[in-house]
Amino acid sequence: MKKSLSILLYSFFILILINSCAKNSEVQDNPVEPETRIIDFSGYEWVVRTSDETKQGPGPNLFSDSEENVWVDDQGRLHLKVVQDGGNWYCSGVTLRKTFGYKKYVVYVASDVEALDENVVAGIFTYKNDEEEIDIEFSKWSKSNNENSQFAVQPSHLTGNKTRFDLNLNTDLSTHFFDWKADKIEFGSYQGHTLTPESKDVINTWTYTGSNIPPENEERFKINLWLFRGSAPSDNKSAEMIIDRIEIL
Repeated sequence: MKKSLSILLYSFFILILINSCAKNSEVQDNPVEPETRIIDFSGYEWVVRTSDETKQGPGPNLFSDSEENVWVDDQGRLHLKVVQDGGNWYCSGVTLRKTFGYKKYVVYVASDVEALDENVVAGIFTYKNDEEEIDIEFSKWSKSNNENSQFAVQPSHLTGNKTRFDLNLNTDLSTHFFDWKADKIEFGSYQGHTLTPESKDVINTWTYTGSNIPPENEERFKINLWLFRGSAPSDNKSAEMIIDRIEIL
């Protein structure tokens, strides 16, 4: 009797162990999907920004990782949009997963960014913190008669850390870059998609050699589209920036 009971208990524990292993196998075969959305664009992985329902800087604004705000089309181009949903405006942004440090960052834009609403800001930049940041930005900063573009090194309010200009684009296509080195940062904006423009296609160039050149410090390259001071577009329409591709040289 005791022997039969021992065999029964042993069999019962074996069944529990088998069932437990099966459940663990199911968990391993069906991992939980990460909450952060990752996209592939121009040969790199990017993290799509979301603020959930909490406003964050810059702005402050709400940022959405929905496919209505951020997507890569059939031509491999990145689309960033500011859209209205449920009475709220949602901005967009992407961040490279890896840091690249001192490099030349080139962005080939495929939309007319000088036609953006005066309250919209399009940014191309590296960022570690508010004082370790390199910017190319397209915006009138809520002033309709303002110039629509700038190169800047943060803190940009310091004398000599920013230069503003108008794009005066001939087409939707333009090329923008900054070449970040330890002793200087060279900026450029050109008509069309080229790094060897004719003189007539050079929109603006600038070389920064001041004391606020950021060190290599786990920064990330980012692209975003947002609303200045969180103000809705003055025309109450959605806004979009299209990036054909980027190069890190």
